[in-house]
Amino acid sequence: MILSLVRRFGVLVASVVASSLVVFAFMQVLPGNPARVALGLNASEGAVERMTTQFGLDRPLPVQYWEWAIGMLTLDPGIEYISKAAIGPQIADRLLITLWLVGLAMALAVAIAIPLGVWMAVRHRHADGVVLTAASQIGVAIPAFLAGIVLISIFAVRLRWVPSGGWVAPAEDPVLFAKSVVLPTISLALVQGSVLARYVRSAVLDVLREDYLRTARAKGLTPMQALWRHGSRNAAIPVVTVMGLQLATLLVGAVVIERVFVIPGLGSLLLDSVSDRELLTVQSIVMVLVVAVLVINFIVDALYLMIDPRLKTGAR
Repeated sequence: MILSLVRRFGVLVASVVASSLVVFAFMQVLPGNPARVALGLNASEGAVERMTTQFGLDRPLPVQYWEWAIGMLTLDPGIEYISKAAIGPQIADRLLITLWLVGLAMALAVAIAIPLGVWMAVRHRHADGVVLTAASQIGVAIPAFLAGIVLISIFAVRLRWVPSGGWVAPAEDPVLFAKSVVLPTISLALVQGSVLARYVRSAVLDVLREDYLRTARAKGLTPMQALWRHGSRNAAIPVVTVMGLQLATLLVGAVVIERVFVIPGLGSLLLDSVSDRELLTVQSIVMVLVVAVLVINFIVDALYLMIDPRLKTGAR
């Protein structure tokens, strides 16, 4: 198992390096000079040249890449062209907000989807199972931003139970934090929970049809008891895969939700940086998101080894 984890970690490191090269290359081919954008269209050529030299934009690309890569490793990718603010602290602060939102949404989605999906599978021939399956299909079809707008109109505008947007850190006011995060959390969890519930249903149905489950039930176990004792690991493998994909999707999907609920997270910083042509900030944020997705995939691979003992020895 240790050797398998070491190999997967090597793949992770190689993927991070390759991704950094791709992200850097894409940013370089974008049109426009960041120095001219920072100074304005009426700036003189001399001023543009001085700022280009100041930010090192005239140096060879390998040198620029190396300094940026080292900066990312040391959590100091540089400063913004226009505001002259340090990029690292901004990303760290905004990332913490996004992680709160994504973590709560994923926890809510899992807490609802797993028992709901198991119930839909066990009761797939009964009316309640059919109704829940249809409801989950509707949940899949609703975009997260639309769910957010509907929730705002009902619970924030009409009922006035919670604020329509904004962000309060949990350390400042836990109650106001809970009120400000409940609607965006539900908006993100609605779609992801519906998708996960359907995958759980499918995985559990496949396991319930296996011969060893029929044997366990023939020995007197109920469907739920047989599933828990003998089929939970096999059903968990595809579910863990989908959970990893959904967690990565939530990181990207939070960009829109942060705009809808006026949350100053990493997605909002990314959109603002794109609008201001802060290419170094955009490049650094994209790299953070790419690394997060790669780390999630590594964790999923590690969970495979824990769930399926055959993978520890390479058995098939």
